[in-house]
Amino acid sequence: MSPAPGIVYGTGERWQQLRCFAIVTLKSFGMGKRGAEDRVCEEAQPPQGQPFDPTFLLSCTGSNIICWLVFGERFEYGDERFLALMGLINTNWKLMSSTWGQLLFIFLNIMRFVPGPHRQIYTNYLRLAKFVGEWVWRNRQMLDPQNPWDFIDCFLLKMQQVPTSSLACQTSLQGTAINLFFEGTETVSSALKYGLRILLRHPEVEARLHEEIDQVIGRHCSPCMEDRSCMPYVDAVIHEIYSTPASLPTPRPLTLHTLDEKGCFKRNDAFMAFSTDRVCLGEGLAVMELFIFLTSILQHFQLKATINITPESRGLGNVPQPYRLSLIPR
Repeated sequence: MSPAPGIVYGTGERWQQLRCFAIVTLKSFGMGKRGAEDRVCEEAQPPQGQPFDPTFLLSCTGSNIICWLVFGERFEYGDERFLALMGLINTNWKLMSSTWGQLLFIFLNIMRFVPGPHRQIYTNYLRLAKFVGEWVWRNRQMLDPQNPWDFIDCFLLKMQQVPTSSLACQTSLQGTAINLFFEGTETVSSALKYGLRILLRHPEVEARLHEEIDQVIGRHCSPCMEDRSCMPYVDAVIHEIYSTPASLPTPRPLTLHTLDEKGCFKRNDAFMAFSTDRVCLGEGLAVMELFIFLTSILQHFQLKATINITPESRGLGNVPQPYRLSLIPR
């Protein structure tokens, strides 16, 4: 039950090379820059009408952005392959956050022989690996060395250029692609689900966000990252939101001790975004998604929930119970 080497769980020279390559390559495709910002804005189209469960929609929006980077294209939300992948990722996120999942990662050599629901994690991983493997095969057939289309193309070219490198391994490519796909889908969507949940419990915070958004962006212009520097309250709320999913089991008041006496945002390194002992390589993209998604929703809508929301499990990340959210036009 040992997954292929990737960029999340690893140490040593191979892990360092994979991580460095991933950072450089994703930045070359615009991660955290204007190219990715345009893609984020395209996905930031909140639904209207009847109450809806934000879990599926938020997973799809975040996943489509990382799909563009890794696979070179997005999926329609009704695509059967895409729905199957979302199911695998959501299921694994819940399993990994359960007690069984935590025991697996702590006592891998023992738990691999113990029957239980944790064994489904590796089964789902193999299905994700099969999908990535099919995509790698497609990319091999269409590879243009002068015009790499996505992360997989760049990895394949690296394998050709330096065949003796520790990167020249299909299992490393599959493991890295799965890591990017999984983390890029669940980290941002989980943070947004918790962020919306916190705002539902704190309407006074939502009201201040509405006020700052109206003052800086208005209701007719699309949000962009240039606006962020003029929105200290929004920035402070996002800073707390993206520190919440992996650390807190229940909703808590927003302290906003990340604002100084003048109301300006100041970064607090006590908040670790999406990681514990190492900086997340997708932090810039994640913050961009959080900012644009959240401001796009609050620019036009007020939040309303129908039930109280509590976490479903604790562990790698807190998994909230499904809840229905209404977006009330402002």
